[in-house]
Amino acid sequence: MSRSQTADAGATTLVLPAEITFGKAAACRDMLVQGLDASAGRRSGPVVADASALAVFDSSALAVLLDCRREALVRGRAFAVRSLHDGLAGLAKLYGVDTLLPAG
Repeated sequence: MSRSQTADAGATTLVLPAEITFGKAAACRDMLVQGLDASAGRRSGPVVADASALAVFDSSALAVLLDCRREALVRGRAFAVRSLHDGLAGLAKLYGVDTLLPAG
């Protein structure tokens, strides 16, 4: 579903799957948190959610990203989203959470 990749400069990149909808949101969230946990001992830099593959989504995708952000912040790490789909960015703005998901 999603995988964790570590990048240079201590950042951790979490790759989102092509689809995050209500039925897949919990599993996706669990995979992202697992990626965070796996990088905990090796990396202390920012966490970047790479959304470039994300093509099918609903508002559950925002919940997953916000959960991932919260988990990163609890671990003392900054959080950003790379390549957020325009439609999902618009939904985040509509809900008033766009500032919680900075571009990275």
